[in-house]
Formats: sequence, C-alpha cells, structure tokens
Amino acid sequence: MQLVLIISIVVLSSGCALTYNKTRDQQWSLWKDTHKKNYSTAEESVRRAVWENNTEMIEEHNLQADLGIYTYWLGMNQYGDLTVNEFVQKYTGLIGNMETKYNQVRQVFVSNSTVSLPDSVDWRNQNVVEAVKDQGSCGACWAFSAVGSIESAYAIKTGTLVSLSEQQLVDCSRRERNYGCGGGWMDHAFVYVITASGIETESSYPYTAVDQTCVFNPTETSVQVCDFVDIASGDEVALQQAVATIGPIAVAIDAGRSSFQFYQSGGM
Repeated sequence: MQLVLIISIVVLSSGCALTYNKTRDQQWSLWKDTHKKNYSTAEESVRRAVWENNTEMIEEHNLQADLGIYTYWLGMNQYGDLTVNEFVQKYTGLIGNMETKYNQVRQVFVSNSTVSLPDSVDWRNQNVVEAVKDQGSCGACWAFSAVGSIESAYAIKTGTLVSLSEQQLVDCSRRERNYGCGGGWMDHAFVYVITASGIETESSYPYTAVDQTCVFNPTETSVQVCDFVDIASGDEVALQQAVATIGPIAVAIDAGRSSFQFYQSGGM
C-alpha cells in the first residue's frame, strides 16, 4: 500500500494522470477475472500500469525469441501486476552467503575428468522428480530446493517417489538458523533433517505457506538423511557431473529478473 500512496502523490502533484492503452481493456479485465484480482480504485491505476508494462515487455521478448535472438519464451501469469522488485520481495526467501559451521566443515564434491557423461539427462523421465510445487507468498524457496533433492535421492535409491513436507522445514528448523517464510539455506535444511532423524510426507505435514508452530511427529517420519555434500560455487563442471551421475541437486538461482518471473518455455 505504501507504493500506491507514493505514486498517487507524484501523480497529483504533477497535475497529470496515468494513461492506459484502451485496446487492452478487455485483456486487462480477462486477466483480473482469471486470477481473481480485486483492487481499490487508486491501486488499480498503479497495477494496470505495471501490468501493461509487463505485457509489452513479454510481447517484445517473444518476438525476438521467435527470431532466434532468445531461446526461451515468456508468458503472462498471476504475477503480471508486480514489478520485478515486488516479485522478489514477496516470493523469494533465500538468505545468501550464510557461511556457518555447517558448510565450513562440509565435504565438497570434486569432478572426475575421466568420467564419461551423456549428452543429456532428464530425471523426470525416470519418475524420480515430483511435480512442480508452488511456494505461494512464503519465502520458502530454500525448503522446496532441499526437499526436492531429498525426494529424488530417495526415489533413485528405493524406486518410490514420495512428496515430502516443506512445511516441516519452515516450522521446525529455526535452531539451524532458518527463518521460515523469512528465508533460509539448503545446507541448514539438510542439517535439520539429519538432526531430527527424518522428514514427514506432504500429506502428514501439509504446506500452508505461512509460519506455524512446529508440530513435527517423529513417528510419522518417512525419509531419513544420513549426510550431504556441497558443490563449490561457480564449479559448473562439478555441477554437470553431479546432476548426470548422482541425481537432481538442490540449487539456488537468481530470481530477480523478469525472465524468471514470467518464464513459460524453452532453455534459459
């Protein structure tokens, strides 16, 4: 609401008004209906302007992608009324550069130049990757990253793919210096699962996208983790080999770009 107030003051003091592309009126109404968006009169002015800017950016990008300038395409979605900065503040939660006792003593994966790697690997085809999940407006990307890699490691080892609980990490791993919806780090999540002697399934400890009191039930533990290994930051060769020979890896990516906010298809 602070953003709305500031922009309103600027508009009033300069004696002008926000203008829109009238040819997009129907498109705007359809988008609001699709994503169940309701605004006050003042807020709608701001959100319409942001949405139009994003729409034009997406169309321009896709024209260039069709010409081969880019290898990926963007698409309008439920985040269309947010600026990139707003999207990052609301939907991301990784706390970077968290050098702690956990990763200072952690073993680092080293690539082996004698290992022959396939041209491509898609672990989804082997039924060891869960369907895409939505963290909502909770900054729990760190928990989803950690859980995704645990799910896949367990599936590769046992042949059984089980959806595990991100909410348990959000609620219960503060002692390991994670902060729930306020952010965290994958290494700390792994340490928590090891210390807690396991993690529950999604069905027994479902995701709510808000911070809650920890209600972890050790008798409901589904998967245990005995250890984990880090990959050195920036070592793409090691990451490539780990993905090809071990399985899906927990990673953090830069989500502070419009290309991530509106990604639809293709290779980035």
